[in-house]
Amino acid sequence: MSQSKISPVLKAWYKWKALRLPWRKKFLVGLDLHGNTFWEFRLVNGPGYDGRWRRIVQYPSKTHHGDVNVSPAWHQWLRNTRKDPPSLEEQKADVARQERMKVLAAQADARWAAKESLLGTTDKAPALEGMKGNQGGSREETWKKMQQEQEQGGLKGKNPWKQAAPSGPGEQWQPKAWQPGRK
Repeated sequence: MSQSKISPVLKAWYKWKALRLPWRKKFLVGLDLHGNTFWEFRLVNGPGYDGRWRRIVQYPSKTHHGDVNVSPAWHQWLRNTRKDPPSLEEQKADVARQERMKVLAAQADARWAAKESLLGTTDKAPALEGMKGNQGGSREETWKKMQQEQEQGGLKGKNPWKQAAPSGPGEQWQPKAWQPGRK
């Protein structure tokens, strides 16, 4: 949420642009919390004209294209799967819901990390550290075991392909060379 308070002049300009006056071709429909404006316009009669209103989003001029965020509710409106545009209150409620979900997910991850692992490690992680989780310790232990086996010569001299020797009747079969028939 990077939107600051809208100035009275800008608010009046938005209200003016939102008026559906007959000579206007483009109407402001709404704003989102990131400063994007959403517009609706009707194409003039011509090729491809189907009478449907076109919907677009305009980003703030200083926003880099990679930093553009459009919420799912506005995406639905842009793609005509939602009839009415989302209100600012609805957008704020959705942001609050997302924050609650992040907190609940972190709590669930912490409970999961505190449970004893069935993989043989008995250390309990007190809390999650970023996105690392409890997998860092078990990976390190596995890596150390692999290094120890390699140092002891556990893998030297062993051929894994001999262990997987052919056992089925069709595994020894080889195709014969093609010989054309005589006329």
